[in-house]
Amino acid sequence: MGLNSEAERLLAGRWIAGERISDAIRVAKRLNDDGIAAIINYLGERHTDEKKVRSTVKEYSKLVSSIEKSFVKADIALKPTEIGLAIDEGEFVRNYTMITRLALKHKVFVWLDMEESEFVDSTMRAYMIAVKKRNVGICIQSYLKRSEGDLEELLSHKAIVRLVKGAYRPKGREFYSSSGTDRNYVKLMRILFERGDRFTIASHDARVVEAARRLNSRYRRDVTYAMLEGIRMDYAERLAGDGEKVSIYVPYGKEWAAYSYRRFRELGSLKLVARSLLGG
Repeated sequence: MGLNSEAERLLAGRWIAGERISDAIRVAKRLNDDGIAAIINYLGERHTDEKKVRSTVKEYSKLVSSIEKSFVKADIALKPTEIGLAIDEGEFVRNYTMITRLALKHKVFVWLDMEESEFVDSTMRAYMIAVKKRNVGICIQSYLKRSEGDLEELLSHKAIVRLVKGAYRPKGREFYSSSGTDRNYVKLMRILFERGDRFTIASHDARVVEAARRLNSRYRRDVTYAMLEGIRMDYAERLAGDGEKVSIYVPYGKEWAAYSYRRFRELGSLKLVARSLLGG
């Protein structure tokens, strides 16, 4: 889907904190004032230039320090291909290990986001190395047919999971349709409540979130509800006001185009995008 430059700027302003760490910290503080935590991501993906990977790792190191110094309640979220996976798995693992060690020192939680299906195995392997640190979580996408098996494996290692639908373009038989993705999301969510302990339900769908809240009245898990910056903020604030744990995904940086395009492609999100532009 093509966007003109004016629309691109509008979307970036609604969904993205700005270009600098200070912009992300500012948004995190605003969220914290409303009883909501942040999940901060430095925008970028599929880096194949060593210099770019090194600068990204350095940026995350600065971000971790800034979170601690600013006393904000915020996690960070890494994309594997922005810290080396598109170049070499070994380099990715080294960079991921370095960032998680630094984050542990500064008491910052680290999410490992999931990207296209070709990177899932490498992402899972890296997380399994780090999982014992307990300051790390991993994203699972319900549009992948393999995700139930991945979730079972992760829960056997007491992993902390953030469940999302997935916003990458489906290709091949390994993906569910839109309706299949929705059904699988609910199935995976039930598995989390039955076997998990601490996890995050990432959805803007009030029906899904309210179903999760009903499940939690039975299972009493440590659940966080996550949404994206600029989309359904009114609902996020209501959940926080009800005493639920809520986090907002806050991206920042200059490489916002791919992120913005995925928001349009994401299954079932077009109405939410329109609502976000109107301030909802």
